[in-house]
Amino acid sequence: MTSHTKMRLGIISALHEEQQGLVEAMQGPQRRSHGMRDYTLGTLWNIDAVCVLSRLGKVAAAMTASILVEKYGVTHIVFTGVAGSGDKHVKVGDIVVAEALLQHDMDARPLFPRFEVPLTGLQRFATDLELSSQLAGAAEDFLRDELAKVLPGKDIQEFALQQAQVHRGLIASGDQFIGSAAHINQLKADIPDLLAVEMEGAAVAQVCFELGVPFTVIRTISDNANEDAAVDFMQFVKSVASPYAFHVIRKLCQRLAG
Repeated sequence: MTSHTKMRLGIISALHEEQQGLVEAMQGPQRRSHGMRDYTLGTLWNIDAVCVLSRLGKVAAAMTASILVEKYGVTHIVFTGVAGSGDKHVKVGDIVVAEALLQHDMDARPLFPRFEVPLTGLQRFATDLELSSQLAGAAEDFLRDELAKVLPGKDIQEFALQQAQVHRGLIASGDQFIGSAAHINQLKADIPDLLAVEMEGAAVAQVCFELGVPFTVIRTISDNANEDAAVDFMQFVKSVASPYAFHVIRKLCQRLAG
């Protein structure tokens, strides 16, 4: 990986709550507005960084990632947010660090195979192994050492976070909120190694692939992508996903800064 003295880390989230505290933790923050988004440049735990909210969906995420690289000189990208579970072993409160991402709503058959992004020859875009390993390590450190200190006991009990784990594998993205068991079960049948579903990561993955920028995606599991998915969603994001993201990114920056 590029040495941290040359690194400029782009941190993208879809929702304000998924990035709560990071901008406030920045040293020397400078805000820039471009393309209806606010980019905050500064230093996070000795890492040169740019924080931005993409808003929801693949187009919004792709535009944001492109601007981070082309206008703000970002060398590495991390997307942090929440996702629905795509596997019975992936529980609410678990963390998934992507090893690869695909667009589950990409279907240009019969011109191209299902899920293949036309003219790339790829269905899946791999994350940067080194960056993902550092991120997974940061997440594991957080769950082991700090979860019980950071979250109130009532939230740990309510969301059954005592056994929270880190998983690494495939995340699928699409421009739809998955809120039915039938839908997630069909996706799982079509993509057996699926771990989580969300709405942005694979778009960022394609942009980073095409621009040659190392990236990774981390998602806190907020729901089981079924009929209960929207119940208390924002409460979970504020109470659990927000502190998860803040402390995992802090630990990642400390690791990268050496």
